[in-house]
Amino acid sequence: MYRHKLLLSLAVGLVAALTLPSPAQAYGDDVVCYFSSWARWRPGNGMFDVEDVDPFLCTHVIFSFTGLSNVTWELEVLDPWNELCPEEGGNYCAFDRFVALKEINPDLVALLAVGGWREGSEDYSVMAADPVKRKTFIDSAIYRMYKHGFDGLDMDWEYPGDRGGRPEDKENFVILMQELRAEFDKMTNPLMLTFAAAAGKATIDLAYDVPRLVPLVDKWHVMAYDYHGAWENFTHHHSLLCGYYLDPEEFETFNVKFTAEYYLRLGVPKEKMVIGIATYGRCWTLEDINNHGIYAPAIGPGEAGPYIQIPGTMGFNEICEMHLEVGDDCVEVRDPYLMEPYFYCYSNALWCSYDDGDSVYTKGRYARNLGLAGVMVWQIDTDDFQPFCYEEPFHLIRQVKRALQLPPGGPDEVVCPGGPGTESTPAVTTTPVPTYTSSPVPTTT
Repeated sequence: MYRHKLLLSLAVGLVAALTLPSPAQAYGDDVVCYFSSWARWRPGNGMFDVEDVDPFLCTHVIFSFTGLSNVTWELEVLDPWNELCPEEGGNYCAFDRFVALKEINPDLVALLAVGGWREGSEDYSVMAADPVKRKTFIDSAIYRMYKHGFDGLDMDWEYPGDRGGRPEDKENFVILMQELRAEFDKMTNPLMLTFAAAAGKATIDLAYDVPRLVPLVDKWHVMAYDYHGAWENFTHHHSLLCGYYLDPEEFETFNVKFTAEYYLRLGVPKEKMVIGIATYGRCWTLEDINNHGIYAPAIGPGEAGPYIQIPGTMGFNEICEMHLEVGDDCVEVRDPYLMEPYFYCYSNALWCSYDDGDSVYTKGRYARNLGLAGVMVWQIDTDDFQPFCYEEPFHLIRQVKRALQLPPGGPDEVVCPGGPGTESTPAVTTTPVPTYTSSPVPTTT
């Protein structure tokens, strides 16, 4: 499959490494890439394993996910057959192979993530409330990281105080992170501590005591996507950089710009904040294919793609491959008042919002101009890694890197578009902007 292309990717990476600024000259150029371990089991061209990771593409790679046992309260290996070696009852040694990427690129940082959406919040809430359970978890996490050679832990509790959590979680999360930090700093080679942070204002306010968390973490990975999705009965972009001019008051905070600047106001230092982008789209089934703008009525999630196989979600690799196959059935739209594209398809009333090379470049420039530490990518294994649609593998991530490698400002400084009749300048795009018909904002969801 792709492995023959990995050599080319590594060669490109070696050349790029020679042309990047030296560490002394480096800007906020962190490119943090999450790797989904379950991508190994995807069918056909969607299969992605450790050896498909280009070790020179990202500055940090994060193995996702481990979990939390609600029996022993230890960090739990969720797919032992894939992730462990035979001496521990496994087979494929994915942890060891993942960390071995650092042998190819010694500057690469490899972290281990615990949590994730599927893990929920309830067990983490119970663990964080009990000092004995916290110690058990922390000791087991340290054991697992040192056994395999990970550089640190990425805490992905989604979310304190929510989804089965309790009001005390906000305080208990601080205590958990304090104890993790204290134990990590005792090590001969101190471990990094990062965490995946919510994007929604309501969740931020509920979950995080930001001033107390700031000194405890090395990096603050903001999950700046999933602002909208098929849980709503109307279409919208799930990872829009700027607010949309038709957004009602309840959605004015549902954009990357608000999230990033809200965290800055709460006290997160720019040099610790890494803003997230998504290499997947959120998809709906339209009620009426002739009504296909933002806020068009929808009757449910869009049909699943062939690789991720989750209704309402399509990887960028699935989206670009589909565009090549279906031809004129699908129409890409670049709304002049929205910085990101979406498309709709006549045959199945599919409507998807997603990021392409232009829009992730714009987000990279936004992060660079704001002085942030860099950009986080969820996830490396749904970029166009084969590649099908571009002359380079991992086109989205490479576009982010290009954006971060330039100094701030310049002709591509990001200006958010307003609405019709405003003086705001729309984002520069290399794709022609078609006309479109907008839909009225629904009064209920």
